[in-house]
Amino acid sequence: MKKTTILLFAAMLAGSVSCQKYLDVVPAEYSSADDVYNNINLTEQALARMYNALPDEMTAYYTACTDETYHHWFDNGEAINAYKYNLGSWSTNDNPLGNWSGRYQDIRRANIFIERINNVPIPLNRASYYEIWKPRYKAEARFLRAMFYFELFKRYGAVPILTSAKDVNPDNLEDTQVSRNSVDEVVSFITSECDAVADALPPTQEAAQTGRITKGAALSLKARTLLYNASPLFNGNPLYSNIRNKDGKALFSAVYDREKWKKAADAAKAVIDLGIYTLYSPFPNNPVQNYAAQFYTRDYTETILPRIMGNSVTIDANQLPNGAPFKGSGKYTPLQQFIDSYEMKNGYPITAQGSGYNNTGTWSGQLWDGLKFQNVTNISNMYKDRDPRFYASIFFQYTVWRFDAMKRPVRLAWFGSGNGQTDGWATGKSGTNPLGYNVRKFLSPDYDRNANTGTGTRNFPLFRLAEVYLNYAEAMNEYLDAPDQSVYQYLNMVRARVSMPALPILADDQTKNGMRKRIQNERRVELAFESHRFWDVRRWLIAKTVDKGEVHTLNARPSAAELAATGLNVTSEAAGVAVFYKPVVIQTRNFDDKHYLMPIPQTEIDKDPNLVQNYGW
Repeated sequence: MKKTTILLFAAMLAGSVSCQKYLDVVPAEYSSADDVYNNINLTEQALARMYNALPDEMTAYYTACTDETYHHWFDNGEAINAYKYNLGSWSTNDNPLGNWSGRYQDIRRANIFIERINNVPIPLNRASYYEIWKPRYKAEARFLRAMFYFELFKRYGAVPILTSAKDVNPDNLEDTQVSRNSVDEVVSFITSECDAVADALPPTQEAAQTGRITKGAALSLKARTLLYNASPLFNGNPLYSNIRNKDGKALFSAVYDREKWKKAADAAKAVIDLGIYTLYSPFPNNPVQNYAAQFYTRDYTETILPRIMGNSVTIDANQLPNGAPFKGSGKYTPLQQFIDSYEMKNGYPITAQGSGYNNTGTWSGQLWDGLKFQNVTNISNMYKDRDPRFYASIFFQYTVWRFDAMKRPVRLAWFGSGNGQTDGWATGKSGTNPLGYNVRKFLSPDYDRNANTGTGTRNFPLFRLAEVYLNYAEAMNEYLDAPDQSVYQYLNMVRARVSMPALPILADDQTKNGMRKRIQNERRVELAFESHRFWDVRRWLIAKTVDKGEVHTLNARPSAAELAATGLNVTSEAAGVAVFYKPVVIQTRNFDDKHYLMPIPQTEIDKDPNLVQNYGW
């Protein structure tokens, strides 16, 4: 069988797509769509280009636009865009994460592919091969189109559904202006497409085809879409009750429908019942590694759909601590609010009575350094006996990373003259230290930046089983009057993978509201830095609480007076550590009701007056 891999697709089509060329559907080196769809090899490249348009969450900066992290590269374009979101200064003409026109360009490409793939001429000696693959290509393109619509849906809610290349006439845009479809219509379209293609897609792929769409991917997209649609943002939200097309058509449901949660639960259970995927857990005696290793290896035990990535150590270089011997750039600083979301290993939130949490004093013991357990000393009690996913995801003061090669623990507290003396100073950016933490998740212990060894072999999980388990638990909890075993079962399977105790633990865990908090926190921890939190806090309608107000890091920029008050040598490491473990405000953020959905770009409304704007914009 011909082994056309998505790695090859990505290599052919790695160039970025201009969002300005809305109607551009043909690679620049070909003169027309006829060139592409009269040659099966070029048609396959067209499909590869659509695969390349899948969300690139590995390099996305959503984490810095919500209550996970702070992007401290002050003069970097990503950081500037993150500040816009955090300060609420983005607008109808300046929305860096919008991509309205780019997605409709992707959709138009998919429409053309779907319409023309059946008629692409095939060499006679390849007829039997393409008899299998042409229907599969078409199903893949329909999935990709549905995925592109989901990307629009979660940003804008109600959007126009365009299913034919003729929906937009490049020669006469005035005659092809469209109105927005309702949220329920958009959701119905996405989920019906997933249903339509699921049985045309294989349950698994051969190794050479890894990264291609499977039945599990189609059902997972359906489940995620229905979960979003059941959530408070879209399910009876009174903010949007008056958003209507100019003909009076309501675009958002103003009436809460509990049955939407049951549909979401059933869709998630359909993925689970495939019986194909299992939680990644090859290290039963090492819960930290059980979680960590799946994010820097190409293991597909749990991953339902990976976004295929070329070998790269860019993410390692960006996120490793700065100082020698780590030589990274510490791109993101996890916020103290996020650090505090990790439970104790006994399953208690740190604020709960009986948790055992202590934010004073230090401890000594052992920590996993990515390759083996190492003895550590002088670790703050803030970091003692926490959820193993904390140690897999966060660099903190005096933790260890590849200790045999690095020769010392991570140092993020201030000391000496500051710049260059700690691991917290971003390369060439004086004054931009990450303030107490770095992101460790996704980083490979096989990579030694100091020796320049290691290749960075990882992919990004667009869908993985742990998310589906959590989707099911959330949907069932919201559907039922109180949680039952169907809620606890799959939530506890995610926790058991990292040796966290089963719920319920607290009395509140046996109530709908209490379990809602637990599930939301479990998603926060399990799916950290995977670009879920940005959307979750919006669909739950809690962003106005968690993404607004002061956010905190640690005191890595102490004043001279603070250092002097320690009675220690003010340039010593000991003085810096003595004043380090204190939350300090790094930013005051803003989030208004209008920010729950993105605005339709004003340029699009100017071109098409049938488009009505979202709430508050």
